[in-house]
Amino acid sequence: MDQATTPRTRTVALLGASGAGKTTLVEELLHQAGVLTRPGRVEDGSTVSDHEPEEVARGISLGLGVAPFPWKAPDGATYDVTLLDTPGSADFAGAADAAVAAADLALVVVSAVDGVQAGTHAAWRLAADAGLPTFVVVTKEDKARADFRHVLADLRAAFGDGFVPLELPLGEESSFTGVADVLTEQGFAYDKDGHHRTEPLPADVADEEHRLHDEVTEEIVAHDDEQLERYLAGDVPSAAELERTLAHEVQDREAFPVLVVSGVTGVGVDRLADLLCELAPSPTDRPKRVRAGDTVVEVAADPAGPVLVHAFRTVADPFVGQVTLVRVLSGTVRPGDKLLNTTTRTEERVPGLFRLRGKEHLPVDSVPAGHVAAIAKLAATPSGSLLAERTGPGAAMTAEPPRPRPPVYALALEPVTQSDDDRLSAALGRLTAEDVTLSVDRTGDRTVLRGLGDTHLTVALERLARVFGVHVTTSPVPVGYRETIRKAVEAEGKVKKQSGGHGQYAVVQLRVSPLPHGSGFEFVDKVVGGAIPRGYLPAVQRGVVEAMEHGGPHGYPVVDLRVEVYDGKAHSVDSSDMAFRTAAATGVRDALAAAGTVVLEPVSHVEVVVPASAQGDVMSDLSSRRGRISATTSLDDGTVRIEASVPEAELSRYALDLRSITGGRAELTMTPERFDVCPDHLVPA
Repeated sequence: MDQATTPRTRTVALLGASGAGKTTLVEELLHQAGVLTRPGRVEDGSTVSDHEPEEVARGISLGLGVAPFPWKAPDGATYDVTLLDTPGSADFAGAADAAVAAADLALVVVSAVDGVQAGTHAAWRLAADAGLPTFVVVTKEDKARADFRHVLADLRAAFGDGFVPLELPLGEESSFTGVADVLTEQGFAYDKDGHHRTEPLPADVADEEHRLHDEVTEEIVAHDDEQLERYLAGDVPSAAELERTLAHEVQDREAFPVLVVSGVTGVGVDRLADLLCELAPSPTDRPKRVRAGDTVVEVAADPAGPVLVHAFRTVADPFVGQVTLVRVLSGTVRPGDKLLNTTTRTEERVPGLFRLRGKEHLPVDSVPAGHVAAIAKLAATPSGSLLAERTGPGAAMTAEPPRPRPPVYALALEPVTQSDDDRLSAALGRLTAEDVTLSVDRTGDRTVLRGLGDTHLTVALERLARVFGVHVTTSPVPVGYRETIRKAVEAEGKVKKQSGGHGQYAVVQLRVSPLPHGSGFEFVDKVVGGAIPRGYLPAVQRGVVEAMEHGGPHGYPVVDLRVEVYDGKAHSVDSSDMAFRTAAATGVRDALAAAGTVVLEPVSHVEVVVPASAQGDVMSDLSSRRGRISATTSLDDGTVRIEASVPEAELSRYALDLRSITGGRAELTMTPERFDVCPDHLVPA
């Protein structure tokens, strides 16, 4: 497809709650742009964005969908618009993070039926944290119970001032047939094909539209001193002048245009595309920020500048292999270019360039600054990397780190066959490269996969089987209990074995005592007079460590132990390292059995940010989990941060329960904190 010049490029991240209508809106935009002969349907699994089998089966977006299209705007120029369709589920927030990192505008999609939801709050916060200019589009205006005015009031109540409604619906629910343009004070009626014609405003909305026109005009000119002075003097700006001023306010996040559409009937969709071209910033308006050492620098989107490319997302394609989605920050990239990964310091060759439209690959000869494209088979370029010319200034730059998304849910994995076991590590490595919100822990022979929720991990394991052919069974992650000795005790470890020829002989006298929680292990040599030759003391220490790792009477690894070896015996012929290791291990086991042990349970520091209205419910639930509230802090946005220490045994499904308690409005962070004594009645049998 033809590529517009950089100033006529628009990259838009669609954000919002699950079910708000983002994917349906993408389909209708592609249809009205002439890219699709007919729009697909989520219900049929025929949409461009949701093409993965896991998405089709569930009827929701699970990954980042890319949908470029050309659009001829009212100014006569053709713009290159790339939509980045993101999931609304909190389990797949990593895709939204990636889209925001690549976009120049956030389009927050809100259902006219459901209004402001938990996913809307998350989308708004994500765009605000990134400083991304933002539009709001109210969808599903043709559905039963649609209420545009109620949604507009909810937006202002939830997020404050700055919302500029540029349209009013003409009719609602099944009678939604057009929109009123607030700036030009014209009505646009739509036919069944989504094409509009100008007509006078209906009498039932004319008065409301005139009043809103005056309010919006005052809101726009209030941010421009010269225009405000003219307006107060009686010189009313034209619609074109208001649009130019509004475009600057959008870029500065002083104004947030609100539009209304139906993705099913097409009403208002063409005007949305027009306004994205007219009001949204281009890459030249918003230089991307990267790091040069400890300094943040801005990179101008200059197609003739030095090449700098941001790899913002990787996708495992079962046919092509790894596909890397990139945004060209500066310069122009061409097939065959050799670029340096500034993070891994590995040189990568660009084998070919294409643009993605869903699962379709559209080859291109070059990609100038400001555009989104894809490159296959980059071997050492994980998400978040920068690619630059080895001798250019970009070689010393790195990308801004993504928003941290700590895992809150985990499963233990067990390969089904030996073949699965052999390939599991590599497959998980590719999964975590594709989705940075997944992480893998390997403790001993156990593999643990961590993510943002149960659906997140379920989908990841389905992809593990489908794309990589690796099958696993899952189980809850065992709680990492530990043991320590109850009191100080003395013990003797002895090995005497003589069966003809060379035997085994070692005697070790030990004092074993507890240390404060978190101290670990302390080995003390108090041997005098050569009772144990110096050369055997390392073997004694190894024997102690092995006994601790093997576990105490309850079967858990032993920690916080002080072991003092103060005496022993050796034989000039029959003593050996193995004999002293065995004797030391025996002595430690005997000491633990004689003194008894206490079981220690891991405790996590839990931090929850919730709306103030949910504070009581969340604190009550934490207390029921044996949690100890350490702090509560009221934040400026009307939320409350609650900090608590909670035993890990009570947190296996906490992320899921918390979403239920708060309606999905909570942010959760859990980090290991310490070990505490587990009450005897709660010690696992």
